[in-house]
This record gives sequence, structure tokens and C-alpha cells, in this order.
Amino acid sequence: MRIDFSLSFAILPDDNMPKLRPAHYFFIIQLLFFVLVILGILPRAVMLYVTAFIAIVLMRQPLKEGVLFFVQSIPFFVALPFTESFDSFNAWRIILLLLFLKWAFEAGLRSLLISALDAIRQPGNFIKKHPYGAGGVLLLLLAFLSLINAPQVDAGIRRIIYFTNIAFIGIIVHDLVRRDKNFTRELIRAIRVPTMLVILAGFIQVASTYFIDIYQFMRLWGEGIQCNQFGGQWCEIAVRLGNTWFAYYGEQLSLRVFSLFPDSHSFPQFVLLGIPALLAYGVSNITSAPERLNRFKVLIMTRGKLAILWVPAAFLIAILSGTRGIWAASLGVIIMIIAINHLLVHFRASQTHKALFRYIASYLTLFFLLFSIAYPIFTSPQFLLSKGDFGLFRNRIKSIIDFGETSNRQRIEIWKKSVASIGRQPLLGVGIGNFPVVLDQDIFLARAGSSAHNIYLHIAAEMGIPALLAVLSLVSLFFIRTYKTYVLENDPFVMTYLAGAMLFIPWVLIYSLTDVALFDERAMLFLTATLALITGVDRYYE
Repeated sequence: MRIDFSLSFAILPDDNMPKLRPAHYFFIIQLLFFVLVILGILPRAVMLYVTAFIAIVLMRQPLKEGVLFFVQSIPFFVALPFTESFDSFNAWRIILLLLFLKWAFEAGLRSLLISALDAIRQPGNFIKKHPYGAGGVLLLLLAFLSLINAPQVDAGIRRIIYFTNIAFIGIIVHDLVRRDKNFTRELIRAIRVPTMLVILAGFIQVASTYFIDIYQFMRLWGEGIQCNQFGGQWCEIAVRLGNTWFAYYGEQLSLRVFSLFPDSHSFPQFVLLGIPALLAYGVSNITSAPERLNRFKVLIMTRGKLAILWVPAAFLIAILSGTRGIWAASLGVIIMIIAINHLLVHFRASQTHKALFRYIASYLTLFFLLFSIAYPIFTSPQFLLSKGDFGLFRNRIKSIIDFGETSNRQRIEIWKKSVASIGRQPLLGVGIGNFPVVLDQDIFLARAGSSAHNIYLHIAAEMGIPALLAVLSLVSLFFIRTYKTYVLENDPFVMTYLAGAMLFIPWVLIYSLTDVALFDERAMLFLTATLALITGVDRYYE
């Protein structure tokens, strides 16, 4: 008997064949040592050997096994303690670099050289055939040019290396999906694994607040788990300088769930990006029957798998992150639903595509309904302290539009300074990785979250208006092509994923109007893999 809600069966590649593949064995090993290390049972130094072992065996496996392992492991890579002063270099960088080299030598190097020659000989044709690659090259060029204005060039170079390293997963995934459509389904199944696990960790974190006080919580989740995950430098910043883990109203204190992430902003973004995969799997028994697909009422009335319960769980934990921008961005998603539905009707998409999109969009109602569940949790007596004022949660919602509230007032002031900086240096900005100079701060504070609190202003302030226009052009192109891919797709599993992606990726990008947490490596890796998957599917229709 198969238990759909089981985490163990969630990582299986085939719903009907309970058979583990190499990627899943390596992931289980990684996850086991991750848990032992973050709980302090084993020293973090053991991850040096675990990473080396996994890297060696992955090189002997097919490339797609390594990619599936990597995507599943994104939240579970830890910073490696090479020395006492150099202990924040994350294991994902090594694994991903090796996977990229393997891809390059097996198949990608020749195609890259051919593409480079095409770009030189026929740049216009190259841009038309490879718009995302051309956009990436343009952004890389603008990033290097922005260093002309950078007060600290080394900080900018480190940032360029960081984004280049992240781009490797996009290049590999895009190529694998383009060459093997079956890999698309495998990757969607892989995406739901880390999503489910970080949701589970988030609820464990909530439960812990009812058994320990704030000092014990900080020792466990701050000085313990966070330090073992991200190293001493981050630990010093998060525990000593500041974090986003709590909502304060006077003497009242409530947890803002951050799970296994460094902050309560990147965590809900990661969860939202994983929801399309949860939906694709959770309703796969419904969408697998062609006679149901073109009837919205039938889709609504048909029961999905128990695994679909992960979707409301994802919504609830995103609400409990206390991230007001996530709450507010949901209103933008409603506008997206109306716009996409209009396009489907206006351009006469098939009844199947219209019914399925409306069915997937209907799940958003759960997000708003779950505020009624989040309210008593948020206002309950956490950290062994009572809460006399049950208006805390209500006040936090009201503060979204309170421009006099401290956080909002500071954010607006930073936006003004960012705009002023863009006006002074509109072409190349202050230099990638050098945003703190906009606020007259030390460059070191970039690690502590010094940012424009708006990813689009941040890009323009660091790299100039041309870079922002390039990013916006790529985003626009992505949504246009995703819509076209959706209405041409005939695999119900992939269709469901694409329908979800058209809602949840915009949710994250709308939220980014108020934060730059998307630059966190876990959220950015997940987003890059997701975008590469979708653009890879798009290649079938070129």
C-alpha cells in the first residue's frame, strides 16, 4: 500500500514503482548528516568528508542524478569549516561547480563554443534563438562595467562569482530538460522534496516556542542550528547584530518562522516557489483523467491525494513567517489571475487549459482562509510568556499600510536614498556588491542585510538603469513565453506545474518590491532551477 502523505515516498521518482535511485540515496545520506550536524551531535567538520564523498560518487553517476540530488539538497547544504577564519564557504558551491564541469565535458562545452561562434558571426540571430542566454551575458558585462565606480572592487568580484556560480544550475537544468522531456517530470518531483521538508521544519520550530523560553530558543536555533548551518560569520551577525526572527509590539513577542533559513523573508519565498510542484503531484490523480480536465466544476468536486494537504500547510507556514510583504503581494496575484484568465478567454485557449488554470488559481482562497488559523497561533503565549493584548496580529496586518511605522518609515527613507543614488550614477551604479555606500555604511554590512529593500531599486543602484531594464525585459519575456508554453503543453502534470508557476513566481517577484531576500543563495538557487525548468520546456515549441 502506498501512503501518499509519506515523506519517505515523496522522493520516489515514479508514483507506481517504489524504487530508490542513486540521487535519492545520496540525498538521504546528505540529509542524515545534515540533521546530526545542525543538532550538534556531530562536529561540522564531518561535512568536509561527507561533501568530498558525495562529490566523488556523483562524478561517477549520470549527470541528471547529480542535478536531482542537488535540487533536493538546496536547503540542506552547510558552510564548510576550512579554517577558523574561513568557515562560511557553502558546500553547494563545490558540488555545483563539479556538476557544471561534468556537464561541460560531457555535452555542454561543444554547444557553448558553437553558441559563442554564432553570437560573434550573427549576434541578432543568437539573441533571437537564445534570449535568456543573451540577457545573462549582457548582465554579466554590465556587472563588470559597474566595477568602474565600485569603492571596493573585491566585494563586487565576489558578488559576480556568486551569481555566476548560481547560474550554473540554470544552464545545466535548461539543457537537460531541453534534451529529455521525461526529466521535467523527475525534476518537478524532486522540487517538492525540499519544499515539504522545510515546511515540516517550520512547524517543528513553531512547536518549540511552547516548550522553551526566548533564551533557550536563541541557544537552540541561533547559536546552535544557525551557526552549524551557516558558520561563525553569519552566526555573529544573526545572534549579535540582529535578525528578523521575531515580531515585537512593546513587550509582546511572537515567532516569525524562518525554519532552516537565515531569515523569515527568504523562507516563505522558497516555499512559494515550491508550491507549483506540490500542486502538480497533489492533484495528479485528478488531472490524469482527460474527461475531468475540461470541466472546472468536476475538478473542484474531485478529491486529490492526501499529499495535497501540503499546499495549505505551505500557505499557513508562509503566513506564520510574519512577512507582511508576502501577505500584501498576494493581492497582486489576484490581479495576475484576472489578467491570465482574460488572456485565456481572449485568445481562445482550449477549455482544458482554461478549466485547469481556474482550478489551480482557486487554491489561493486557502491562503486567505488560513489567516483565521494563523491568528490564534500568532497571538498564543509563546516562549513561556503570556500575551495580554490579542491585537498583536491585527496590528501587524494594519502596519502594512502604516507609513509611520518604524520599519516602513526606514524602508521609505532607504528607497529615497536609493533613487537619489540612481540619479547621480544612472548608467553603471555604485558597483555590484557595493550597495552599503548608498547609505554611507561599511561594505561589510552587505552581509548583515544592507540593501535597498526593493530588488529592482537595488539592481539599478548597484549596476545602473540599463541593468534594471535588462532584468525587466527578461522577466517580461519569461512570462510571455511561459503563458505560450502553458497553452501548448498537453502533459497534465507539466500543465499543472506551469499553471502554478504563472501565479507563484509573480508572487515572489511582487514581494521583491519590498525586499531583496531573493538574493539569498537558497532562494536564488531554487528560483534559478525553476526558471531553467520552465524555459527548457519552452524549447520544445521553438
